[in-house]
This record gives sequence, structure tokens and C-alpha cells, in this order.
Amino acid sequence: MKRSATVIGIAMLVFCVFLMFMTGCAKKAVSKDEGLVAGEQKAAAAETKPALVPAPPKDDARELALKEDAAAVPEKVAKIEFKDIRFAFDKSIIEPAARETLKELADWLLKSKNYALAIEGHCDERGTVEYNLALGQRRAEASMKYLVDLGVNKADIATISYGKERPLDPGHNEEAWAKNRRANFTFKNK
Repeated sequence: MKRSATVIGIAMLVFCVFLMFMTGCAKKAVSKDEGLVAGEQKAAAAETKPALVPAPPKDDARELALKEDAAAVPEKVAKIEFKDIRFAFDKSIIEPAARETLKELADWLLKSKNYALAIEGHCDERGTVEYNLALGQRRAEASMKYLVDLGVNKADIATISYGKERPLDPGHNEEAWAKNRRANFTFKNK
């Protein structure tokens, strides 16, 4: 009972933060070079480590799938999918493979001005609820920063962390954990 109340409280807090981002924040101009340099320095350090598990392939992961569903129109939810990006254990550094996905996403967002983006940060099951919520938030924010550095309007992006609460793979091994350490993207019509 106490755990479900805590989960509900955390969900309400995350929803409030999401609403704050969607209604707008003060905008700070960041030059493209300024933001990428710090991120690329961290990523360069991470590049020396071998990648644990590549992202699972989708039918055509690089292909944007736009599916319109008449039932979803009242909610104004877009049916758009980009592949998730993966993170190393206990890290929020954008890996080289993730950079390519984020560049494709940024290009699409810059052309498609009718959508707002929510970035969801996720973790594997190891660690406390609080730690994983914070780590998931760092992963979502690192993804957002990379997109903003590529020219996407920060006001069109919200971040949310689900920590370890929404695993993609419920397994209890490294293969499952690697799938769960991710950021994924959801879209809404503006």
C-alpha cells in the first residue's frame, strides 16, 4: 500500500514537471559548438569502453513510421516512432550510435514543426527507486541537451524519468538490463 502511494506520488510529481516544461521555460541561447564540445568530450571518454549490447533491430529502425489512428485524434497523440537510444550501466553519456539516432530525430523535428517531444528516461532494475529516477532523468536531459545543441527548440521538449518502473524486458540478466537502460521518445501534436 505504501509503495503504491509512493509510486503515485512520484508519478504526480513527474507529471507536474512535464507540464511545466510543456508550458514553457526561460530560454537560454546555447551555441551549437558550446553544447556539443562538452558532450563530445564525455562521449570520447566513453568510446574507449566497448559497447555492451547494440540496440535491438526493428523492421527498419531508421525509417520513420507515421501511423494515424482515428481513435487517437481526440487526444491529439501522434503515432510516430524512433528507435530507443541505449546507455551503458550507470551512465548518461550519449554513445556514438545514439548520436546518429538523435541527429535523425533532430532533422525530423526541425522539419515537422507540428509536434512536441517527450523524452522518457529508463533504467535497469538494479539500484534504488530514487537513484534510478534520478539516473533516468539525467539520461532524458542528456538526450534533450543533444537535440537542443542540434537546433531543436527546447520549449518543444519535455523530459520525464520512469527509473526502473517500466522495463522493456522483465528479465533479470545483462541482456534484459541492457535493453532497459534507454531513453525513448513520444510525440504529441502541438
